[in-house]
Amino acid sequence: MSEYALDHHLAGERQRLALMSRLLDPMHRRHIARLGTWPGARTLEVGCGNGSMSAWLAGQVAPGGRAVAVDLDLSLADADAPGLEFRQGDIVAGPVEPGDFDLVTARAVLHHVADRDAAVANLVASARPAGAILLIEPDFLPVSVAEPPEVRAFWQGWLAWSRVQGIDYFVGRRLPGMLAGLGVTDIAGTAETAVYNGGSPWAEYWRETVVELRPRLVASGSLDDRSIGAFLARCDDPAWWTQTIAFTAVAGRAAGG
Repeated sequence: MSEYALDHHLAGERQRLALMSRLLDPMHRRHIARLGTWPGARTLEVGCGNGSMSAWLAGQVAPGGRAVAVDLDLSLADADAPGLEFRQGDIVAGPVEPGDFDLVTARAVLHHVADRDAAVANLVASARPAGAILLIEPDFLPVSVAEPPEVRAFWQGWLAWSRVQGIDYFVGRRLPGMLAGLGVTDIAGTAETAVYNGGSPWAEYWRETVVELRPRLVASGSLDDRSIGAFLARCDDPAWWTQTIAFTAVAGRAAGG
């Protein structure tokens, strides 16, 4: 797996993950509600972060269910719920209990993974026959038309840096084909993006992310302090409205059911 650019041991990572949960968990829960969970079901979340989604899943499958939460680094996984089990592991290395889970999900994980084909294959292999699979990944298409020009220039530098890091911010649009190639059926997907302004939670998320990574961004040569400063100033400006990510959510059913 690629080294995660935002290491869990960075000073602000706990706060940033909490904000990410606040922003993305409601969308994630909506998609899972459409697929359905029930008492006694077995769920798997790969790339669980702080564990907020897996703790929610544990509540959905109680009583008698099991929610397994897997991450490379569990140092920030501080959620707790009956039936919740944390495991340290790498999805590239192999499936998690092959053919065992009624629901397998991963959010904002695959764009960091070097061998995405292996990771998706192992996620699918972890689902039971006809088990649900839900993958949510970003697509950064909206930044190509970001305004004003200095913001668009910032995003161009950000994407140049991310490519060198092995991060693929356009993997979301390829998920349906990847799943179809693995025999997944009933594939369907949607993409949604937040429209937000400076000073909002999304702007704060990007401020925290960029501040954490600023030394590395500058050292890479893809961005300089002036460009970063201009972007951060916009993040503080309530008069500035924008959108950044189109989160692509793709779901289907494992073969064999």
